[in-house]
Amino acid sequence: MSISSTDFLRQLSSTPALIFTSVLTLGVMLVNGWTDAPNAIATCISTRSMRPRAAIIMAAAFDFLGVLVMTAFNATVAQTIYKMVDFSGKSQEALVALCAALFAIVLWATAAWWFGIPTSESHALIAGISGAAIAVQGGFSGINPAEWVKVLYGLALSTVMGFGTGWLVVKLIEEVCRSCDRRKASGVFKNAQILGGAGMAFMHGAQDGQKFIGVFMLGMSLAQGQANVTQFQVPIWLMVLCSVVISLGTSIGGMRIIKSVGMDMVKLDKHQGFSADLAAVVCLFTASLTGIPVSTTHTKTTAIMGVGAAKRLTSVNWGIVRDMVLAWILTFPGCGLIGFLMAHLFMGIF
Repeated sequence: MSISSTDFLRQLSSTPALIFTSVLTLGVMLVNGWTDAPNAIATCISTRSMRPRAAIIMAAAFDFLGVLVMTAFNATVAQTIYKMVDFSGKSQEALVALCAALFAIVLWATAAWWFGIPTSESHALIAGISGAAIAVQGGFSGINPAEWVKVLYGLALSTVMGFGTGWLVVKLIEEVCRSCDRRKASGVFKNAQILGGAGMAFMHGAQDGQKFIGVFMLGMSLAQGQANVTQFQVPIWLMVLCSVVISLGTSIGGMRIIKSVGMDMVKLDKHQGFSADLAAVVCLFTASLTGIPVSTTHTKTTAIMGVGAAKRLTSVNWGIVRDMVLAWILTFPGCGLIGFLMAHLFMGIF
């Protein structure tokens, strides 16, 4: 399935539910750029390699490129999100339920931002639409286990591999640079930290942008009464639209989350900040190529934990880590339940 921008606008004029779905999807993407992308640049700001405003502008630009380039190159993450749930049945009812799921995600993400907790909008998205699909189907037949299991792979990849790669990379860098002049090395790693922040922003767009493209395509297929489409081609206009919205959200900032991730959790030197960025980029790129939807928040923060733990375990503020992990654990049942309840509410009203 593919759709031109003209056909999409024609659908909007005839399907009010698609208008709300599109607006809410764009709203969730905006919130994602606003609350999730700051994780990408938290380390280069905390190590003073870049000023906050310059880092945010850089992140916005590379978020845009990440969505556009990676989706054109490999759209398997978008396809995974699209196939993860089953909204077949009454297409109008399913579209209303999808609206409810997106509304639930906005509520969850905004609350997390307010408290400065870097929760995962990726997992909120997955949980929200899964809860809505269960509401539509009246049971777990709304879930496609073959695709949903990739979320569990993603959890392992973002947590275990993120921590382990962070620990390994910083150990390798410290071993290689053991005899280097500290002042010269600091200058090198300052520039490398900027490249690492750009790479993280690119991969944030590549991963999270595709997830929302998948939801957008799901909404458009439901509006056409085609809930059983298994293959689709992402149109260029949709890539550009999603790129612009996520980068706009990123440009708003997110200093609360930057402080929690880059300053409060672990105190990093420049080489440690670069190590965390490089480790997270490797994990995210691997996941994107294999079509596994992972959380950029989880991957980056666990990489930072791994880097801190490589120095000594007490370098990590485990109180901050505990709050983050608690938010991550609550995301699936919490946002899933909200999506389920909101879907029933919206279907009852509309």
